[in-house]
Amino acid sequence: MPEEAFPVTTSEALTDGLRVSVEARYSPPHSSPETGRWFFLYTIRISNESDETLTLQARQWLIHDATGRVEEVRGEGVVGEQPELAPGETFEYTSGCPLPTPFGSMTGHYEMLRRDGSTFLARIASFDLLMPSALH
Repeated sequence: MPEEAFPVTTSEALTDGLRVSVEARYSPPHSSPETGRWFFLYTIRISNESDETLTLQARQWLIHDATGRVEEVRGEGVVGEQPELAPGETFEYTSGCPLPTPFGSMTGHYEMLRRDGSTFLARIASFDLLMPSALH
């Protein structure tokens, strides 16, 4: 089955004028269920709907697998960048997440910097990571 045929899960959150939209899907080419590895790709679209320039400083993820284990991931920027978004601008990237189970979820936030030096946490709403047959 082609990768595009797998169902997509989504989420969206708006915090202080920053909209974070997510689409996630199972990735068979990167997975190896026989060795306990399920891989998921997610594409994130960050849209600045505020009237001020914002810079993405850092990220924090909480990754939940089907056993109840939670892994926390923190780091600067995203995909090696700290994008600056003027009002009306959008930044999009795709990344991936391996899991030891065929389903789980992710949630988190971005630390955003305003021009005046103040910061806020932009929420990334929880989204599911699902291998299509995992819940049947």
